[in-house]
Amino acid sequence: MSTILQQLEKVLDERKRADAASSYVASLHAKGLETILKKVGEEATETVIAAVSGDREQVVYETADLWFHIMVMLSHLDISHDEVLAELERRFGLSGLEEKAQRKG
Repeated sequence: MSTILQQLEKVLDERKRADAASSYVASLHAKGLETILKKVGEEATETVIAAVSGDREQVVYETADLWFHIMVMLSHLDISHDEVLAELERRFGLSGLEEKAQRKG
């Protein structure tokens, strides 16, 4: 059974090779990493604004936009979402202080 992240990753990877005129994602890839990163920043800001407003529905909507654009960024960099999930799994059970201490050593 595939997850929505697996399905999305597959579609995003396919769109990397698509004609930029045919797809929003293809157009982002064609414009390059800087454009994708600007979009991630924009969506992060919109997510923060939604959270400050306390509008639960808007927070969910903007977080979905943010995650989507992060997935586009990962696709552009040839990084699988599985790598990110593995890093989260590695950190699971560690306190934030323990995780930070491991990075310093």
